[in-house]
Amino acid sequence: MSTTPPDATLTCTDALLNSSTAGTYARTVGRVVDDVAARLAVVDQPWSGASRTELAALVDGVDLDAPGIGADDALRETADLYATHAVWFHDPAYAAHLNCPVAIPAVGAEAMLAAINTSVDTYDQSTVATLMERRLIAWTNERIGFTGGDGVFTSGGTQSNLHALLAARESALTGPDGTRLRGVARHGLQDRLRILTTSSSHFSVAKSAMILGLSDDAVVTVGGDADGRMDPGALAAALATTARAGDVVMAVVATAGTTDRGCLDPITAIAELCDATDVWLHVDAAYGGGLLVSRERRHLLRGIERARSVTVDFHKTFFQPVSASAVLVREPADLARTSWYADYLNPVPEAGAADAEINQVDRSLQTTRRFDALKLWATLRAVGADGIGEMVDAVCDLAAAVHADLAGDPELHLIGRTDLSTVLFRYQPEGVTDAQADALVARVRRVLFDSGRASVARTVVDGRPCLKLTLLNPEVTLADVRRVLGLVRGAAHGILAGQALADEQEPPCRDVHPHLDRYDTVEAAR
Repeated sequence: MSTTPPDATLTCTDALLNSSTAGTYARTVGRVVDDVAARLAVVDQPWSGASRTELAALVDGVDLDAPGIGADDALRETADLYATHAVWFHDPAYAAHLNCPVAIPAVGAEAMLAAINTSVDTYDQSTVATLMERRLIAWTNERIGFTGGDGVFTSGGTQSNLHALLAARESALTGPDGTRLRGVARHGLQDRLRILTTSSSHFSVAKSAMILGLSDDAVVTVGGDADGRMDPGALAAALATTARAGDVVMAVVATAGTTDRGCLDPITAIAELCDATDVWLHVDAAYGGGLLVSRERRHLLRGIERARSVTVDFHKTFFQPVSASAVLVREPADLARTSWYADYLNPVPEAGAADAEINQVDRSLQTTRRFDALKLWATLRAVGADGIGEMVDAVCDLAAAVHADLAGDPELHLIGRTDLSTVLFRYQPEGVTDAQADALVARVRRVLFDSGRASVARTVVDGRPCLKLTLLNPEVTLADVRRVLGLVRGAAHGILAGQALADEQEPPCRDVHPHLDRYDTVEAAR
């Protein structure tokens, strides 16, 4: 029998956070914070530019079945793998997707909530955390203009939109007596439910329709203007056409900040039509929700208070770490329709008691759920709502400055306008055909991404590929954006030059390697 003492790293309980390991926790997390801070201080491009093959080799090279190596070595190894090759959203050359640099107070709160590990599904697991989240839901509702509304934090805009449309579906499938339709009556009506929205709405609207069991043609596209905003006239026509067909409009989804263009639908005009036809209006303000705290642009959300439900992503224009979103409803009864009860969690008799505990699982699609609201709470207390609003206005101002800077540019041509912080453009100087410009979009984005020097996005607008900048960093300057656009120009120039060289003539026919003569000459000289 072996007398070798067991490896201390295998004492797994030593790795658990409790009163006896508090000192280890402080030292361990401190080292991680110091390492990340040191990396942040020297970041000079969005990411390393390592190839997928290289990254896969690094990942696959870690033996996850090997004995433990201890917390310090494990975290050091993890940082060398993950942090070294992560995408840094705070870098000025990152301008691809709806990712923002995060507020430091929120990062501190993230560490706090991760260590305490609260689950805000029931009050007895969360106590004050539930009350703090309920206060933030009330605060957001007040900003929207919902009096006495309700809501819950979610994992992101996709879940928020799904939850809102679930509530809309349940409202549509409620009988005149207020009870939930069942059986043939329910299924027959569900097949006729329709969602009206524009082609610019988020993909999660169509995905939600699929998840909710609606028919394949449930999502009806409503026409828009040249910038993708919903046309109220087209909506009026779609409402009438749907009714004539014997179908039922379950919801109209207006977008307050389209993903591609950053434009807002005319909410007030849409709300007028929804009110007139008694139709549920959902406003997807995942991107544009930050305007709720903007001094300069809050008016763009005028009419949002007339919606039945609203999505807000705090991890976009409130500068919160992923994830932090919320679905808000004007009438608490709308969320109550989606409630579910379990004896071991939130029993019905208790739920109806006057002194019942506040169990947010009644409102949420999730059971176990992180206390993500704490991050927003800390940020609001640290910099204030006006401070967040100033950052929102800063990124919108920057986008406006970039649009002005590119007006009349001979190479980079703007595509449409924006209400928020998006810049759409194509590289197409004189002499470059549409087909060539189309092909350049993907190649330029790939060249920049593979190099690690800059990250821009691509999309398709009106059938044409284009490049996209999503500006969500309030510290980025016009000079920073010009540098990124300079990289775009340089990549495009190089690609076109290479194509021209390849097309100029067929490569010479040789019986030997094309560099052999030069090599022989050099060798002879030696």
